[in-house]
Amino acid sequence: MRRRLAAALKSLRGRLIIGVTLLATAAVLASQLAGFFVLRTWLLDRVDQQLTSFQPPSPAFLAALRASDVKQKEQTALPSDFRVFVYDAKSHLMKAALGSKDKPGPRLPDSARNLDLREGRTATLPAVSGDGHWRVVLRNGDDGTRIVVALPLDTVDGAMSKLLWADVVLLAVTVAALLALSRSVVRLGLLPLTRMERTAADITESRPDLRLPDTDPHTEIGRLGRVLNSMLDRLQRALAEREASEARLRRFVADAGHELRTPLTSIQGYAQLALRPERRPAEEEREAQRLIVQNAERMALLVDDLQLLATLDKEPAYQSEPVDLLSLAADAVSGAAVHGGGHPADLGPLRGDGEDGGELDIVPAVGDPHRLRQIVENLLSNARTHTPPNTPVHVRVGVATAGFRAGGTNRPGRYSASAPLPPGARVAVLEVADEGPGLGASDAEHVFERFYRADPSRSRVHGGSGLGLAIAATIAEGHRGRLELDTAPGSGCTFRLVLPAAD
Repeated sequence: MRRRLAAALKSLRGRLIIGVTLLATAAVLASQLAGFFVLRTWLLDRVDQQLTSFQPPSPAFLAALRASDVKQKEQTALPSDFRVFVYDAKSHLMKAALGSKDKPGPRLPDSARNLDLREGRTATLPAVSGDGHWRVVLRNGDDGTRIVVALPLDTVDGAMSKLLWADVVLLAVTVAALLALSRSVVRLGLLPLTRMERTAADITESRPDLRLPDTDPHTEIGRLGRVLNSMLDRLQRALAEREASEARLRRFVADAGHELRTPLTSIQGYAQLALRPERRPAEEEREAQRLIVQNAERMALLVDDLQLLATLDKEPAYQSEPVDLLSLAADAVSGAAVHGGGHPADLGPLRGDGEDGGELDIVPAVGDPHRLRQIVENLLSNARTHTPPNTPVHVRVGVATAGFRAGGTNRPGRYSASAPLPPGARVAVLEVADEGPGLGASDAEHVFERFYRADPSRSRVHGGSGLGLAIAATIAEGHRGRLELDTAPGSGCTFRLVLPAAD
């Protein structure tokens, strides 16, 4: 029993049931006690009224009673429950009294000097024998006598005894009913918590997509359910992001190892060939040395790109100074004319509703000139590498407002690895557009991922490591802008650098 009680006290349902039952029992018991004492007080007041309104015998009757006291020594019957006891002038209790002898009278002393009564004040005295009680009042006579008028309390005690037993039975029934009712009410009230418990168990086992059903904002349990659902959504998103991050990390490590393994294998092979003791033609040795140097340069470039990405991801450090994108684009186009003669490049204003009105002008932005030029050179190199020879490349710059036409926001056919800028914001834009074959949607969605190549069969010697666009997108995002791509098969590619315009 003690263990069951301890277990019930540990349970919220058990504590609620016991608490509600105890409170209701205390309230019922208090009301019963109040009714018991009120009724007893009222009945005693009725007896006291009867005692105080009783008229004592006349002096002549008392004189006759004293004269017959020695002779009869019997009580004279009265047509009621009253009993009248008389103390004479010498304070002796007279043996003769008024009233019947069918029940033991009150316990009175033989001498009035030992009476612990005050005149006109009612009091309760025990019976001579048994457990009965009497209500008495003291009256003083004119001739020095004292009269004690008494009424039995059998009716009052009987009524109180029956009421007490009725209260006990009623209290027991009430407690039992309260236990049953409170158990049902508490179980019904905690039903949402029970459903939450079952749902949480299902989520823990194998169904993380489940959510708590009770989300009524007007109830405490509903508000708890809303908070828990929000927490579960965040946890699920965090787990998904963690899994995606781990998958990207594993893919990145695998791709990096794959990229490094090819030049390393080539260097190892040619080095072993050079260490052979037999003599070889000088031309063959020079070719082996050239290939060793070429693959070493590829490895160095790849390692530099990986270090740059790690630095940009961890603690990017950018200069913050005014930059003119027009001057930056002009220098990049001039350099491309020297190194990439097979792809003619030109410089012009933005097409559409730019603020420049179709004329070239200063395009102010704030950032790191070296890193921003790295983006432009990477985009031009990417256009030369992935388009057929003699494919024209157009570089356009200008100031516009972020939107569907000028860029900076999302739309169908536009791809980016960064979040969109606020629509209508004033932005500085630099576009590198080619007239090549363009990209399909499946390739365009992944073009900014690390080590991704739209053409897997392209030689790594001419196709790069697949890190250029990822580096460019990271630098753009570090300047509070973004790098995006507009493309479609047969329509060429337009890479767009969108930065907040300087005031």
